[in-house]
Amino acid sequence: MQESVMQRMWDSAHLSGGNAAYVEELYELYLHDPNAVPEEWRTYFQKLPTDGSAATDVSHSTIRDHFVLLAKNSRRAQPVSAGAVSSEHEKKQVEVLRLIQAYRMRGHQAAQLDPLGLWVRTAPSDLSINHYGLTDADLDTTFRTGELYIGKEEATLREIRDALQQTYCRTIGAEFTHIVDSGQRNWFAQRLESVRGRPQFSAEVQAHVLERSPLPKAWKSTWVPNTRAPSVSAWRVARA
Repeated sequence: MQESVMQRMWDSAHLSGGNAAYVEELYELYLHDPNAVPEEWRTYFQKLPTDGSAATDVSHSTIRDHFVLLAKNSRRAQPVSAGAVSSEHEKKQVEVLRLIQAYRMRGHQAAQLDPLGLWVRTAPSDLSINHYGLTDADLDTTFRTGELYIGKEEATLREIRDALQQTYCRTIGAEFTHIVDSGQRNWFAQRLESVRGRPQFSAEVQAHVLERSPLPKAWKSTWVPNTRAPSVSAWRVARA
């Protein structure tokens, strides 16, 4: 009996209070992208008991953002007969927050990383508004932006989608949601989304970055002798 108790304590030691924050962060990542966590944790989360319903669990961050938005808008006057309409809109609001998180998680998988256009790949299905029960008819509907750093608390679905595509699906692929520390994740999100993934640097800053880069030093070694064309590395520096 004593051995059985000790065995149970040993098997659940990783869930102790000291690791609670870490485990919670892992579960948040798992809900957004099961492949973002190690295989042993993915297996553990998959075996967690459910209530028997077909609905999937929603991450705490999505729920937290939703309630923060509700609190910000609690003083708004609502039409007396708009109960059903408001409820439907709030359901869509939650899906918009999930869409935002999906772009942060997997937007890099739809980024245009091949300048020659030879690499063709299909964008993840959860980057489409249809994946969340939203349609083109919702594109001009205004939703709250939550913690999306686009400089406004409300925007149309079209504006939100375009901002996400510009930030995460152009020529820079950003992966940062695997970071456990939420402060660091928010730092990356703010720096990327506030400038749509296109920071504007002065000529002096650009020259400083290029000077500190090891690539210019390798220019001579990467130039192909007896040819008029530089190698790929040299071409990249010249293109920059």
